[in-house]
Amino acid sequence: MKQSRVVLSLAVFIIGLNIPSLAQKVLPEVTVTAVNYKYIKSVTDTNAAESVKMLQRQAAVYDVKKSEFYEEDYDTYFISFFIPQGKILAAYDKDGKLLHTAEKFKNIQLPSSVRQSVTKRFPNWNISKDVYLVNYYDANSKQGETSKMYKLLLENGDKRIRVKTNEKGEFID
Repeated sequence: MKQSRVVLSLAVFIIGLNIPSLAQKVLPEVTVTAVNYKYIKSVTDTNAAESVKMLQRQAAVYDVKKSEFYEEDYDTYFISFFIPQGKILAAYDKDGKLLHTAEKFKNIQLPSSVRQSVTKRFPNWNISKDVYLVNYYDANSKQGETSKMYKLLLENGDKRIRVKTNEKGEFID
């Protein structure tokens, strides 16, 4: 009985040593490049709504060269991305680099920093509508920056006011 356990344990041990050598295959080398990493780094807001982040990721990974209308003769391509809550109009160069975007999202979940800022400054007011605007420009362009703004419509009974904040909840004049 003891001998059969030892033989069985030894057999399992030997088989266990040989399995990894059978499973190893040499894979071809893969090079991963992030052409539009500057865009993602510039527009990503961890507090933004998931639908916004999802559409921005789609714009970042879009490959102009694989599109059906790609021709080497053109220098710039304008591509639109849509979801029910918003849209992105993106301009790419002929190499697929994202040059600039105009983004607009309506009635999305606001970041807590924006909600808290509005509640603190306007305690008895409700946010009835919101628009999130993002404009991205490649750092090498003349504009060279990204702007993010929330336009909010506040209501208190029959009174209405419009306010603007940045992504941190700071009010903009």
